[in-house]
Amino acid sequence: MIKGFVAGLIIANGFEWVAHKYVLHGVHRPGKARFSPVPKNMESHWAHHREVRTQDFHDEGYVEGISNWRTKNEIVSLGIVAAVFGTAFYPISKGMSLSVFYSACNYYYTHRRAHLEPHWAKKKIPWHYDHHMNANQDANWCVTKPWFDYILGTRVISTPDLKEDNPLGVQLPSFISKRVNHIVEQYFPAKWVEQKAARSDISKKALAIVE
Repeated sequence: MIKGFVAGLIIANGFEWVAHKYVLHGVHRPGKARFSPVPKNMESHWAHHREVRTQDFHDEGYVEGISNWRTKNEIVSLGIVAAVFGTAFYPISKGMSLSVFYSACNYYYTHRRAHLEPHWAKKKIPWHYDHHMNANQDANWCVTKPWFDYILGTRVISTPDLKEDNPLGVQLPSFISKRVNHIVEQYFPAKWVEQKAARSDISKKALAIVE
């Protein structure tokens, strides 16, 4: 049961990454609009992005509740995904099935609270704050935990204060966090926006010296 539940959490995190990147954001197509297998969800999500960018990460849709079409769309979509995968996993593992329903509820709770309490989001899920407020919004695909962003190299950090304590995204004793960080930095290092800026500044100074 426990092993199945943990396996389900990992699968759910991977699904977050895939669904966010390919369904909600859509795939770039040269000279054409982005493609998503579920266009309505992509429309809803980009409307969410526009709202968040203009309201300092806050989304009024979550205050309105299901009367807001974007919030209703998110709840219905999560319910469908949970029902389909929860039912499919049940014969394999009850733990995996249970984790699917938990993950769907946790996703909505975390996402809703993040956009109602931006300060909480910056502290608890800085990778998602980076997803919306970073210069590059096509990165940082995970919402609840940044696991697959690290595994697949899409964790892009904009500033030191938005660097989570550890890539597991959970509170751990400092000595364990340091060990986890050391291991992850060796094999799955995050990218830093400011490193590019720093290199640019160095190049400008070098050119000034040459001139």
